[in-house]
Amino acid sequence: MNVKHYLDSTYLKTNEQAGLSEQENENVARDFIQEAIDENFKLIMIRPDRVALAKKMITEANSKVTIGTVIGFHQGTATIEEKLEEANIAIQNGVDDLDYVCNYTAFKNGEIDLVKNEILLGTKLGLDHHKIVKWIIEVAALNDTQIIQLSALVKNVVMANFKEDNYQNVFVKSSTGFYKTDNNLPNGATKESIILMLENASPLPIKAAGGVRNYEEALEMIRLGVKRIGTSAAKAIANGEVSKSDY
Repeated sequence: MNVKHYLDSTYLKTNEQAGLSEQENENVARDFIQEAIDENFKLIMIRPDRVALAKKMITEANSKVTIGTVIGFHQGTATIEEKLEEANIAIQNGVDDLDYVCNYTAFKNGEIDLVKNEILLGTKLGLDHHKIVKWIIEVAALNDTQIIQLSALVKNVVMANFKEDNYQNVFVKSSTGFYKTDNNLPNGATKESIILMLENASPLPIKAAGGVRNYEEALEMIRLGVKRIGTSAAKAIANGEVSKSDY
């Protein structure tokens, strides 16, 4: 098994989060993009303002690495109009995958129609432009029942509005990796949450993001049935090492 083909190498920190100047942080982003090219990872997941840079570097390298970005990051509370605008700019800049942060706060507050509408419109925009779409549900913010319900909601909106041959291009994704939990509880993918997602989002594919830091954990996720893994430790995972990364 070539685990690299499952890995979405990820760097999403702002200058403030990284404790770096704008130029220093851009250099880190460049290093991640170059590493993805050198290692032939599936995808480089980068902030929206770095998509054009990634496209330029990948094109110049004649690489097959694809480009993903996050929309509505990281709380997911932006309006659907704001999310669509952000997604449109990313599309214009050459993105391949749009990872929307689902408005899980609205979902928890019972605003189901709002969530259905953003899933419908966000997915339609992506598929109309032949992009991969992923919906981040932020499992650490949800209890088991809510994970089940939100996974099923994404599935049901997609199945009711899009053709079956599109299902493989709409993922349910576990986490942003930036949710703040109490008592250092996991804020990303866990075996338990991924199983719930797999059971309730099928036939949509699942992306495990956040908390996968070594080869064995990645292998476990793949064996469970996930199709993609988001991690800032892609090279360490591919090399069989253990990363101390917090994402």
